[in-house]
Amino acid sequence: MPDLFESQKEKTDKQYPLAIRMRPRALDEFVGQRHILGEGKLLRRAIDADRVASLILYGPPGTGKTALAHVIASITKSYFHEINAVISNVQELREAIKTTKEREASSGKKTILFIDEIHRFNKAQQDVLMMDVEKGNPILIGATTHNPFFSLVSPLISRSIVFELKRLSREEIIVILKNALQDKERGLGRLLIKIDEGILSFLASSSDGDARRALNALEIGALTTKPDREGAIDFNIEIAEESIQKKAVLYDRDEDGHYDTISAFIKSMRGSDPDAALYWLAKMLYAGEDPRFIARRIVICAAEDVGNADPQAIVVANTAFQVSEFVGMPEARIPLAQAVCYIACAPKSNAAYLGIDRAMEDIKDSRTMEVPKHLKDSHYPGAKKLGHGEGYKYAHEYKDHHVEQEYIPEQKKYYEPTDSGYEKKIKEYLNKLKKGN
Repeated sequence: MPDLFESQKEKTDKQYPLAIRMRPRALDEFVGQRHILGEGKLLRRAIDADRVASLILYGPPGTGKTALAHVIASITKSYFHEINAVISNVQELREAIKTTKEREASSGKKTILFIDEIHRFNKAQQDVLMMDVEKGNPILIGATTHNPFFSLVSPLISRSIVFELKRLSREEIIVILKNALQDKERGLGRLLIKIDEGILSFLASSSDGDARRALNALEIGALTTKPDREGAIDFNIEIAEESIQKKAVLYDRDEDGHYDTISAFIKSMRGSDPDAALYWLAKMLYAGEDPRFIARRIVICAAEDVGNADPQAIVVANTAFQVSEFVGMPEARIPLAQAVCYIACAPKSNAAYLGIDRAMEDIKDSRTMEVPKHLKDSHYPGAKKLGHGEGYKYAHEYKDHHVEQEYIPEQKKYYEPTDSGYEKKIKEYLNKLKKGN
């Protein structure tokens, strides 16, 4: 099979898509994946020392798996042989391995066998690789979007090091797009393209962490737009929407669109309107808002606006936070939506929120009260000599686990339970204790 890495040098830039032309040529040009490529990280050390063993690169599309394999081959001066598991077979594998051995015997040059979508190989095909991969000839780099611990056989996993690549952030994709716009040799730098930061942000957000998708949209939009009289290509929002096949919504992350939408979202939950809350949730997710930011606001709303009217609300909200972070988008929308609906439909009380604010105001504006002696810690040597803990009444030794005693020098009223939901029971219980029943 032709060597893509070598043949690329023979073709002009125009014959390859922008995403291929802009592949990094060195680690310094590689954007993202600092958790495995940062200074001092295992993979970075192995590449720098030319000690790369067989690898499985696992992650979503467009995160740099193929690009990283090319960079490794370039740095280690290895021959690059690429196979796509979708269309390959056992015979092709055997021939590739045979050629690898002959090449090393004749020239001493190592070969990197890059297998894209390696999860598509069946057990027999994976078994063919086993013996030679273990000997390091060829050096296998497999790329997959599927969890290799489920999709590859255990012996192949044990002979390889698995590295997980993450979705690229919006900021990282913007860097990649800007590099393509500025690069006159491989990118679009020879064209006069007018594109503002907001449109780059839209392309980056809409690509969902996939750099290839973002670059493809940038290229098709630029090359299919007729220049004006001065030769400038106006890459406006309509072109961006058409190129990436997604509608742009008014949602500037640092200005009114962001703050107005999150405000409407919270107020809709507070106002017990699940439909409105879901709409604003959908708008934020569609626009590429960080799900973790949304989840944090849901947790705060559960505590501030539902409170003890339904103590389960904060549990649901926090669980949605954890689950959404674990599964990521697009599935994260489901637990987030569940929490939003629960909180919007829950009885409301901000009594706990008002209570802590009143207490904070007292701390700020009034004289700070000393802890009563009978409440002070009495578990260290010498505490009894100071009278600490003397006279303290242990509540569990009394009827209903309650006893009257002074807990604060001056009586204060911060928490005032409402008649909403479960908080009504709290109110009734506290009134019962006051009456001594």
